[in-house]
Amino acid sequence: MALPATQNAPGLVLRGVSAPLRMSDFRLIAFDMDSTLINIECVDEIADVVGRKAEVAAITEAAMRGEIADYKDSLRQRVALLKGVGLADLEAVYRERLRLNPGAAELVAACKAGGMKVLLVSGGFTFFTDRVRDLLQIDFTRSNVLEIQGGALTGRMVDQPWGDICDGAEKRRMLLETCEQLGIAPNQAIAMGDGANDLPMMGEAGLSVAYHAKPKVREQAMVSIETGGLDRLLEIMR
Repeated sequence: MALPATQNAPGLVLRGVSAPLRMSDFRLIAFDMDSTLINIECVDEIADVVGRKAEVAAITEAAMRGEIADYKDSLRQRVALLKGVGLADLEAVYRERLRLNPGAAELVAACKAGGMKVLLVSGGFTFFTDRVRDLLQIDFTRSNVLEIQGGALTGRMVDQPWGDICDGAEKRRMLLETCEQLGIAPNQAIAMGDGANDLPMMGEAGLSVAYHAKPKVREQAMVSIETGGLDRLLEIMR
């Protein structure tokens, strides 16, 4: 059920919380990657290489809006369509298309300066999350591994020690696991995302933040950033 909304400033909506919030109350911030921390949906851009972007993007959009019940199956379908894409093509997507969203570096830096650890948890792929992790000096990551043979994608993903696919349930589990590892309560965490698969982790966090999100996510988030960059979160923190 959506909470009553108040407009803190143009394009910044609060539900069930009042500003200013104290940064010192939080010890962890967890980010989704695609369309939250970065400007693209990586799977869609990879699909563009093989002329399947429209087909893959339609599935991605439905999944992010919460219209597909089985996220894992939807991701397997999309990855299968990437078969044959080469490593050079993945590098080109990263180099030419992937950009941090406005305010991403500033928000991460401010949170780290405030004593928070940073978690990147994504339904995307380690090929990109590892690079974003290194760029922003992120502490923890969890995402999916694309299988590569002979320098090209096989259309499958690789199982990992924790499981097969990072979906909404795994995002939630990783958030809770990281809180436990840090010795903090989940209400000391911030979770930030844009799609339906972010809602499970956002529901566990002490502060849930939607960034240019799908309607279902905006309606359930405690903070919804609807215009401007990620660092708008800092406007309501002290």
